Amino acid sequence: MNRPEGALIAARRIQASSLSELAQATWSNALLIGNEVVMSGITAHPATRQAAEAGTPLGAYEQTLVVLRKALALVEAAGGHIGNLYRLTVYVTAIDHKDEVSRARRDFFTGFAAYPTSTLVAVSGLVFPELVVEIEASARLDIDLRTAVSPAASPIEKG
Repeated sequence: MNRPEGALIAARRIQASSLSELAQATWSNALLIGNEVVMSGITAHPATRQAAEAGTPLGAYEQTLVVLRKALALVEAAGGHIGNLYRLTVYVTAIDHKDEVSRARRDFFTGFAAYPTSTLVAVSGLVFPELVVEIEASARLDIDLRTAVSPAASPIEKG
């Protein structure tokens, strides 16, 4: 679709019933801009708070799965599916969490032809002390990583 020069792409705020947005929040959980779903950093709160108060805190593996499910809920609310998730920036409070985060990603994206791109960053802390993982995710509604073409099947010319 061709847009006239200077025409703006409409942005639409995306909300999922499984994710609350604070009335006083100065951010959006997700925006749909063209075919792209851009998400704010997502944590496993309030599940982490409830688990910590019950004496059974959630580890990095469990928190990662909760966060990925939230990201998926936002993508689905935008009209997409799990295969549209293509980029993750993962923040952990200790680099030792990387193996549990990786295991959760493998379990969540089982059967994919290609995993989403990812950056892992260790940070000194997150908004609540029981949080050990936060993820920023991006999705495109016009791609599907479940059926991505392997590099051997589609060589990329370098020039």
